[in-house]
Order: sequence, then C-alpha cells, then structure tokens
Amino acid sequence: MIAKQMQSVRLDGESTKNTRTQLRRYFHQSFDLFESLFDLLQSDEVFYLQSEPTRHPMIFYFGHTAIFYVNKLFASGALIERIDPHLESLFAVGVDEMTWDAKSDSLRWPSVDEVRQYRNRVRMYVDEMISALPMTLPIAKTDPFWAIWMGIEHERIHIETSSVLHRQMPLEFIRKDSRFPICPLRGDGLENEMVNFSGQEIRLGKGAQDHGLYGWDNEYGYALLTVDDFDASKYLVSNGEFMDFVMANGYGVSRWWDDEGLKYLSIRNASCPPFWIPQEDGSFRYRVLTDEIDMPYNWPVEVNALEAEAFCRWKSAQEGESYRLPTEAEWAVMLQSSDMNEEIFDDSRANINFAHYASSVPVDTYAHGELYDVVGNVWQWTQTQMAAYEGFETHPWYDDFSEPTFDGKHNMIKGGSWASTGNEIVKESRYAFRRHFIQHAGFRYVVGEGENEAKKCSRIEQMHEAWKKRYG
Repeated sequence: MIAKQMQSVRLDGESTKNTRTQLRRYFHQSFDLFESLFDLLQSDEVFYLQSEPTRHPMIFYFGHTAIFYVNKLFASGALIERIDPHLESLFAVGVDEMTWDAKSDSLRWPSVDEVRQYRNRVRMYVDEMISALPMTLPIAKTDPFWAIWMGIEHERIHIETSSVLHRQMPLEFIRKDSRFPICPLRGDGLENEMVNFSGQEIRLGKGAQDHGLYGWDNEYGYALLTVDDFDASKYLVSNGEFMDFVMANGYGVSRWWDDEGLKYLSIRNASCPPFWIPQEDGSFRYRVLTDEIDMPYNWPVEVNALEAEAFCRWKSAQEGESYRLPTEAEWAVMLQSSDMNEEIFDDSRANINFAHYASSVPVDTYAHGELYDVVGNVWQWTQTQMAAYEGFETHPWYDDFSEPTFDGKHNMIKGGSWASTGNEIVKESRYAFRRHFIQHAGFRYVVGEGENEAKKCSRIEQMHEAWKKRYG
C-alpha cells in the first residue's frame, strides 16, 4: 500500500520551521506518488503511447508536472534562470480535451531518462528553495511560496488524471503493483431510495484574505443562493443500477441524449460506460487501475456528465418523475447536512486520499448522515456550469486555470474520488470538466424544482457578463 497521504499543509501556521518541515514532506510525497503511478507502465516504450487520441502521450504528463514548478517559480520572480528552457516550453501546455477534435501534436519527445533526470533536478531545486526562501506566515498569494504550493497542488491533480489515463491504457501495457490494491468487496447492485432535504439559503465561496489553506483562484469570492426543497438518491448510482439503462438499449435510443450527447456517441461509438468491457455473451467486465475484474455491481458507476444526464432522462420516463443532476448548491446542502461538513475531509470515514484502495468500494460502505458517499468514492457530476463567484480575481501566475472553464461548457464535479488528495479533498475546492470528459466520476440524482434550463443559462450569462465587465 502506498504511504498514507498528508492533508494539505496550512498557510497560517505559527512556526516557520514547522511549516517548512511539513511543506518539504508534502512536496516530496507528492513527487513520489506521481512517479509511483508511472512505475505502472510496463516499459519506457509505453511512455510514448496515447491512452486515447485526444490526449498527449504519457511522456508529456511525466514531464509536465515538473516543469510547472519551474514556470510558476519563474513567474513569481523566485527563479531568475530557467533549468531547461526547451523542456519547459515543450511540456508547458497539454491538450486535456479542451475541444472534441483536439489532437496531440507530432512532437519530438525526449527520452524517458532525460525526463527523469530533469525531474530529479527540479526536485533538488524546489527542496532547496523550501529551505532558503524567506518565509512570512501566513503565506500570501503574492509570495513565491505560493508558487510552490501551486506546483504541489497541480501535481496532485495530475496524480488523479494520470491514473484515469492509466485505466484507459490497454492492460498489456500496465503492470500490477501491490502499492495500489483493489477493493475485494463486490456484490449485487443495491435498490436506491430518495432522501428529503429542506430548502435553505446557502453561501458558497471564501474570502479573499482566507489564508488557512491553499486555494485555486475560482474558490475565492462568494455566491449567495436559495435552494428549494429537493430529494436526493441515498446512494451514488451503482453499476447495477446503471445496467438497467444499458440493457434497455439506453445508448441506442436518441431521445435520452441531447445534441452534445449524440455527438459524443457518434465520435466515441459508445455503447456502455468507459470502464465497462463488453463480452461476446453480452455481459460486461470492469477495468480497474491495473486489472480487469468481474463486474462489481455494487460499486459506483463511472460515466461522464452526458451519460449521467441521459440516464436521468430515461429514468424520468420510466417512473414519471423528473430526475436530474444536483446543482453545486444542492451538493453543498447535502454536505452541510452530513457528518463530513469539515474543512478537510476525513479519509478515515470516506474512500478518498488513497487511504483504503486504489479503486472504488461498494456504495453502501461509508454513511455520511442519511446519504452515503456525500464525499469520496467517485466525483459527483452536477448540472452547474463553472462560473466565477462575485469578487473573483484571476491569479496572474496561472491565468489559464479557471478562465477557460467560464465558457458554459464545463460542469462542476464535487466530493472527490478514491484518488483525490490535497486541495481536491478540501471543502471549498471547485473543479470542472467538459461534459464528455472521462474521470473517476459518477453521480447521484435528485428530484426538485431546482434551476430550469432557462433560469440556469440566465444566471450563468449574468455571472459571465459581470466578470467580463469587471476584469475585461
């Protein structure tokens, strides 16, 4: 089993000595965990393969997280000279499915050994900077130490997204590793039921001077929202529950899919969730990080937002209800009503932070109040499109982290997965992906008035216009 992951290091400690010690440990643990994932590739040749055509070869991601530290430290002024300008340009920007037809450029990649040597140099430089840079607590967003925190949290995002790419790589190119155990508990799907939540006014976001924990720029500011009464499914939708949709030819009936969903089906030729493996007899097996196993019907299904929405339309038609994905605010109400409403989620009570397995677990494992898996197991898609809070300010060292997602095409995911660490398991974190994006993500459904499409689009447009008016 990999080493238990640290929680995010605080920015407002009382001792610079202790903060440096914790930060150094946090940095090296992040570096080690990221590299251990790439130990799963069978050979150096696999580094030059693509898990799917819209992504770069794996060698890109291996170099990308290292050059990020250098680029951000250079932007902060803490680094005056670059380590390797060529590599720091080559590995700077990924495809990351920002468009449907994104293709990896035909680039000349360095050898794996060259990238490993570069990573070692970066590790040494950052370690030295943690020791040598003047430190004033709390760490401010303009402090070069913020660039180091930014690098660590960026690498922890790529720990998760790289594990997704590993699951998409053909199994013959992946080796098993006892450090990444798979949950042995597998059974039949569960009968889901609905739990009622009373409406309330809820405030999202955090203040500009919140120095407690590192945050991405989209977390700062606020939104004050009124949530109506709603019902939510007790469990995340399991593979067994989703199987009913697949067996009803859900992927073959166009009325369950919107235009974007139909485009996804056409491009990907999808007939089932991405980690399901069709068998000749019509059954399915299931792909985990390093293996192929019998279908775990009681684990959460992992789908993109388009698939989750199609399931909700189908279920609505079967039962005469209006099932849909929750909003960001409704998820916050569920969290507030649970026993997980804490600044950093407790990995002893949820399947997060690699604390238990390198896989999902049954959906009835972790109760959080009346619901299960309010946090952890898999990310939960919401219907909320990413938008800036009132008071949002782009961080100048990473101006393309949040702004590209304010386009009405990126949906929020909440709660984290078994592979989520660092800022990803902090209460106020906000992440969004395009709706066709493959992630360790599933969903729960809700029933309630919520936001109809016209009201939702109007709100998003107003937030976009307010942001553009203020920041240009």
